Amino acid sequence: MSAIRNVAVLGATGSVGKHTLDAVSDDPDRLRASVLVAHSNVEALVALCIRHRPDLAIIADTQLETDLARRLAAAGVRCDVASGHEAICYAAGSSLCDVVVCAMTGLASLDAALTAARAGKRLVLANNEPAVIAGSLLRNAAAESGGEVIPLSTAAHAIAQYVSNTHADLNHADVRRLILTSFGGPFAGRTRADLMTVTPDDLGATPGKLSDRQRAVDSATLMNTGLEALAIHHLFLATPQIQVRLTTRSIAPAILERADGSIQALGRWLDARSAIDSALHGAELPNRHPIGERETLSALAAPDPGAFRCLTLALAALREGGDAPALLNAANEVAVAAFLAGSLPFLSIADLIEQVLTELPPQPVVDIQTLRERDRAARAAARRVLRTAC
Repeated sequence: MSAIRNVAVLGATGSVGKHTLDAVSDDPDRLRASVLVAHSNVEALVALCIRHRPDLAIIADTQLETDLARRLAAAGVRCDVASGHEAICYAAGSSLCDVVVCAMTGLASLDAALTAARAGKRLVLANNEPAVIAGSLLRNAAAESGGEVIPLSTAAHAIAQYVSNTHADLNHADVRRLILTSFGGPFAGRTRADLMTVTPDDLGATPGKLSDRQRAVDSATLMNTGLEALAIHHLFLATPQIQVRLTTRSIAPAILERADGSIQALGRWLDARSAIDSALHGAELPNRHPIGERETLSALAAPDPGAFRCLTLALAALREGGDAPALLNAANEVAVAAFLAGSLPFLSIADLIEQVLTELPPQPVVDIQTLRERDRAARAAARRVLRTAC
């Protein structure tokens, strides 16, 4: 029997954390939850600790550590308790875990992700933000330590499996372009004129959490696919032309076109739980056999660049390089929040991002501290533009 893999779940009380811990529970002979981290939900974290009995429980909010320790003791759970950013980073790089599932959001997750990559862990990224902002740092750290970085987003996950299973080089002269497919979000097929009066209510019923509402907007603008393209570019040194195409049927999340015109569909569409199972176990996803170019590519359509300028800006940031993706990500978060608050029209999300990118030309990526400073500069610039516009 192979050794049990110890799993640290950063963001254990969220939806990705739930799926991860369900996967752990379903395979106790191979997986164990050794570290559980939550932001501020002490009650939910205690319940998870009662169920999984980790070695270490961490609450990000340092003011809640005493409450967490008291509740765990009352519940009869014997484990170490810690709090704060440094404790999370320590756990991510420690011998307590072999796999780190990073389901936290914001810049706070970057240090932990980088620590895990430097320590040679299997780092599972629940969202593309760390790879968009600091993908080159994560890639280099994992390469030097012998670790792995496995994104969960559909196309990036399929490419990670393809590269891992075939040891393929996406920069080979034989590869002409990489196509990411998308169902296009709630406004697929609409023109720029159709989108001029869009409001947050037009997105339909969205969850109450701001981060979930922001993801809904990113899906509507196709920024989510643009960010995925940036993550793929950074994590896998994917320098062939990356294009996005819309589809109405499940062909594959990613397609490679080779120099001879043949194409290969990579992976398959996965639900969140299936992707997590694959990432935790290193399971191989089936890569489909080469398929007919005419049959597949004829089912794909290019997004309207006028209607979905956020995607255009993301692909432009990919070509610009340096920290342009980090600036784009920061400006987008400010713009989306303003749209959700009713202070910025839907189509002006792209206008605001473009203005910030014009004001702040890209610089080389040096380290996390520099990226934080540039993130703050981009957010400040975006807010200045908003104040001027209002």
